[in-house]
Amino acid sequence: MTTQAPSNVPFHRLRHDLAEVASTVGQAAAVTGRATVDAVRHPGTAAARARKASQALPMLWQTVKPALTGQVDWRREYAYTLGEQAFIYGFPYIHNARLRHRWVTQEPDTDTTPYAAVNHFWHGRRPFDASTRNVPYPNNDTLYSIAWVDLSTEPVVLSHPDMGERYFTFELVGITSDNYDYVGRRTTGPGAGDFALVGPGWTGELPDGVRRTATAPSPWILIWGRTLAEGEDDLPHVHALQRQYRLTPLHLFGRPGAGVPGHRDVLEPVEAAQDPLGPWKTLNAMLAENPPPRHHEILLRQFAQIGIGPGLDVEDQPEDVRQSLIRAAATGMSLLEQQMVSGDWARVVNGWQYPPPQIGRFGDDFLKRAADQSLVGDVNDPEEAVYLAHHHGPGCDTEGPGPFRLHFEPGGMPPVDAFWSLTVYDEDKRLVPNPVDRYSIGDRTRGLLFDHDGGLTIHLGAGSPGAEVESNWLPVPDSGTWTVVLRMYQPRSEVLDGRWTCPPVEPADRSRGGD
Repeated sequence: MTTQAPSNVPFHRLRHDLAEVASTVGQAAAVTGRATVDAVRHPGTAAARARKASQALPMLWQTVKPALTGQVDWRREYAYTLGEQAFIYGFPYIHNARLRHRWVTQEPDTDTTPYAAVNHFWHGRRPFDASTRNVPYPNNDTLYSIAWVDLSTEPVVLSHPDMGERYFTFELVGITSDNYDYVGRRTTGPGAGDFALVGPGWTGELPDGVRRTATAPSPWILIWGRTLAEGEDDLPHVHALQRQYRLTPLHLFGRPGAGVPGHRDVLEPVEAAQDPLGPWKTLNAMLAENPPPRHHEILLRQFAQIGIGPGLDVEDQPEDVRQSLIRAAATGMSLLEQQMVSGDWARVVNGWQYPPPQIGRFGDDFLKRAADQSLVGDVNDPEEAVYLAHHHGPGCDTEGPGPFRLHFEPGGMPPVDAFWSLTVYDEDKRLVPNPVDRYSIGDRTRGLLFDHDGGLTIHLGAGSPGAEVESNWLPVPDSGTWTVVLRMYQPRSEVLDGRWTCPPVEPADRSRGGD
């Protein structure tokens, strides 16, 4: 089969453009060659990349073909570019539709996957460990209490007992993945309390003693509850507290013995595997269920031109528009994933990625809201918790077999009002199996040894650093890439304003700490 150059494109220009495409293909081939070693070491990851690459090549040709031939279908290309923006805007709605349907209706085969009816809590029963395969970057410090809550008809009252000195928090999240309020030790105090979760437009009165939280930005919200667990011996105490967490629709509140009805009737997302236009149909349904804010009206008028918006049907669009929307959803997903892993969102200090102060409430920054908040999953406001990430592997500040050390100078420990911890994850974002079953280390670790001058040295390596300092050992993978995450709960002002910075992770023979 041959392709004839169109008469309206100069041959020298066409030859130049084809040369650029050939160069791109050549670079792709070189990357493929370099990936051969990865294919031997990590066959699953390499196979997934190969599938993505083979799927992307036809898409790449469709993208560059109009520029090479001079034959641009304006409707198709406009629908595609506008569809990309609509996908970035709407991704949190699509993602949360899937998450809600899975956690409310799909009974899991593991006890670490949330599963509860609407307006009911699912409680984690044990800290995550290396057997946890379905949660990316799990924390090993707290037990989760998670609930999907429907505020479309009336408020729901969140109740908890007196929590004493224990750290706990309930993060309240709107359907767009933005946090809008908190109940917990930092914001409402440790004492027992009843807190009204109020949806948009509700104007009634609350019973005496019930405190109102901020008005939710959407009729549906997600609660991420966390309760600190101080080891295996503490789990029964945490479970006893969890049993006293309540979600009560307002009309049932204060009625002794009144049972809260549970239902699992939630919108079922349309998956792309079943219908290539499924993500858009899901988005339109979610926008109807959870109306966007009024100041987004001008944006939604643009999206309506291609059938995106509450009450609209993408099937009513012309065929070329529908095809462009299918392409926009496919490339949009890849765009979000690449933006997230790029680190573009972060400020890097001593090799640590620092999140921006807007994280948790990116609002109208739709790209970061989708990629660095919704796609990542559960993201706290910095005032509640700051997470720093340090990556190890090719192209990073640290690579090679190690061992490594993280040394805090005397008086230089992470400044927090709750607690801090370090956790290591492998290249699949999972906790690392190790002979001592240790997945995190921090200020609550029993037997932690301080240096002779009052500093603290954490040893990171695949093997034990020696019996005398093994209590300060955080195991890491023996090869490949891995990430260490520093979590600081209720960080002090010097963390938030950048006056305190975390020291670098260094090769053990270059570190002065612990000598």
